Amino acid sequence: MKHLDNFHIRWLSAFILVFGLAGCEEQGNNSELESELKRLALRAEQVTIIRDQFGVPHIYGKTDADAVFGLLYAQAEDDFNRVEQNYIWAMGRLAEVEGESALYSDLRARLYMSLEEAQQAYDDAPRWLQDLCDAYADGLNYYLAANPEVQPRLLKRFEPWMPMFFSEGSIGGDIEQIPLDGIAAFYGKNQDRGVPTLEQTRETALAEPRGSNGIAISGDLTESGHPLFLINPHTSFYFRGEVHVVSEQGLNAYGAVTWGQFFVYQGFNEKTGWMHTSTRLDFMDEFVEDVSKIDGKLVYRYGDELRDIQVSSVTLKYKDGDDLLDRTFPVYHSHHGPITHRLEGRWVATKINWDPVNALRQSFVRTKLSNHSQFREMMDIRTNSSNNTVFADAAGNIAYYHGNFIPRRDVQFDYSKPVDGSDPRTDWSGIHEVSESITLLNPENGWIQNCNSTPFSAAGEFSPIRQDYPSYMAPDPENFRAIHAARLLKAGSNWSLETLLDLAYDPYLPGFEKLLPGLILAFDQQGSSDPEMAKAIEILRHWDLKSSSDSMAMTLAHFYGFHYGEVGQNPSALKGAELTDYFGTSSPLEERLVIFSEVLSDLVRDFGKWQLPWGEVNRLQRITGAINQPHDDDAASLPVSMASGRWGALASFGAKHFPGTKKLYGASGNSFVAVVEFGEKVKAKTLLAGGQSGDPQSPHFFDQAERYINREFKTVAYYSADVQASAVETYQPGSR
Repeated sequence: MKHLDNFHIRWLSAFILVFGLAGCEEQGNNSELESELKRLALRAEQVTIIRDQFGVPHIYGKTDADAVFGLLYAQAEDDFNRVEQNYIWAMGRLAEVEGESALYSDLRARLYMSLEEAQQAYDDAPRWLQDLCDAYADGLNYYLAANPEVQPRLLKRFEPWMPMFFSEGSIGGDIEQIPLDGIAAFYGKNQDRGVPTLEQTRETALAEPRGSNGIAISGDLTESGHPLFLINPHTSFYFRGEVHVVSEQGLNAYGAVTWGQFFVYQGFNEKTGWMHTSTRLDFMDEFVEDVSKIDGKLVYRYGDELRDIQVSSVTLKYKDGDDLLDRTFPVYHSHHGPITHRLEGRWVATKINWDPVNALRQSFVRTKLSNHSQFREMMDIRTNSSNNTVFADAAGNIAYYHGNFIPRRDVQFDYSKPVDGSDPRTDWSGIHEVSESITLLNPENGWIQNCNSTPFSAAGEFSPIRQDYPSYMAPDPENFRAIHAARLLKAGSNWSLETLLDLAYDPYLPGFEKLLPGLILAFDQQGSSDPEMAKAIEILRHWDLKSSSDSMAMTLAHFYGFHYGEVGQNPSALKGAELTDYFGTSSPLEERLVIFSEVLSDLVRDFGKWQLPWGEVNRLQRITGAINQPHDDDAASLPVSMASGRWGALASFGAKHFPGTKKLYGASGNSFVAVVEFGEKVKAKTLLAGGQSGDPQSPHFFDQAERYINREFKTVAYYSADVQASAVETYQPGSR
């Protein structure tokens, strides 16, 4: 038992801290520590971690649980800070490290599940899933014990029930869509949720589009005759790591893992690939309750009956200087769910999907499947509520599922707005079967795309038909990324991994097709006495709408489009692509020129000139391992040719100003990218935005940045011989 021999003394002291046993009598304490240490050391001996030249961990375990143990250990090595942060947030303990301002985030988490309910969910889970949860906790606790120099912000011990709080894989899942201002107003001030101001509405509209690109291409259209697959999540940078996890029980999954979770969220195995894109379908609803107080008891009307409001309380801790204080909140539930806010004096309950055991079950099971038939059966679990799924398999199938958790509703009601909770007809009547939802399987055109857009253009003329489905299933609007992808797919043929990458990085920006001609038209019709504007217009007039580092037109177009969104009039309350096109086709001509003049002036103010190549202002920078990255115009950064997804860039690079900066710095967009070819053997190429590690001292902190900018993908080592050939370091957890 070499781990015990090598690290025995160091770990004994660490275990006293990690496992909270310092109060035990010395003899009993040592015995308990020895037992726990031996158990984890034996488990570690069943795991091997191989790091390749980019620091990507290839984790091998005897069982699935052993592999999960190694996966969490490797994640903690790469970025324990993000692993811990995700659970601090998900469990509702953020205020303990960030202070009173985070209390309502914590309260939101506890409205949907208490610590006791999470523990009960774990107890109710099938044994195999409990084993994975146990391995999750063991892997993280073992990491802390083996690395006593690591000081957690809060979580000194991880428990197997914790994944119940963080079970689905999305950035925030369903719960993050519930506004905190409503919870704060109701539980903090007993007030209505405020109506968003014009400034807040504009800020929301100007936020970088979040989501992802998923593309599947049939072997009928490929050079090799094998299906091709694009996995392209658009998240905040460094939100997911790249992993390969293998067991002797049939697990062999490669792809992107959300820090702290024990399943590959977007990825592939030898036979299947799965890519999730954020859905816009209506999967959660607000119910306005008719609440009154009778004989001192809160009740709400439901049809002809009065039901009791369920009243309980939750006590949260929050940091106040060096102290940790408590605040207790009463919390209220109807059968629709927790009360989350007040609307015109009436209480509103928000109902979402909350089934953590089955969400975890579905998330892990899909990583081990071999064909579409199995994948389709897995989708019947129906707990992947906030996502669409694009799929491909080695047998040649391509498929699309628009959402996976869709409440069945009475179509006479408009569920895009709060509905009357006292009317039983507004209740959900179960969940739609997958066969009733919007799906595609092997469309005749041979390709499927979803870029967080309407499913009714997912396969060109062979897409589903809108009239065949209730409106709440697909309110998703079209966007410029989807328009861009569909055009390229329709025009393409004889696809390969490289030409699929050409598509994924195509520099053309359809978002400017109407916006810029509208500006040029305004100039031609109204003119301007400003010679600098005339020069800038000529640059735009001759631009091919392709983003590049040396393009001054790209700089002008981006700042013009963005500034128009900030200050332009929007009389019809349009959003997204419709608003951008309105600014180019129907807005006042004079307004267009005024806004463009302001853009030129702002560029001269900030940079001394408006003639700026895009790469001078559009930068990639990673200074620290902090979750909220600082940025500094005086520190080293790299020029980037990619553009924002708002303009239709498939290789989305969401850059923005940060406090004190004049340049734009990428913060979200292409974060993990993979192209996959299925066949006799799976082939793949991948890339991360910056690097695998969150440690600035690691050689893998920013080692993929230049490759990211230059589109230099790395070849995936998937099979054992290839992994061994690419190995830089091989070790067991705890032996490093």
